[in-house]
Amino acid sequence: MPGRSSQSSPLQYVGVAVALVAVVGSVALGWEFGGTGDTTPLVLGGTCAVVAVGWALYRQA
Repeated sequence: MPGRSSQSSPLQYVGVAVALVAVVGSVALGWEFGGTGDTTPLVLGGTCAVVAVGWALYRQA
C-alpha cells in the first residue's frame, strides 16, 4: 500500500490473520476471491477494506 508503512503490531497480526484466512479459504475451501458465486470471500474482503479505511481515518484524526 502506498504511503508510510505501519509498525503497529496489532495491524501486522490482523494482516497475517487475513492472509491465513485467504490462503486456507482458497486452498482448502475452494474460495475464489475474484469470483461472483460465493459471498463469503466478498464479505471478508469488504470487511478488510472497511477496517483499512477506518484505520486510515483514525490515524489522520
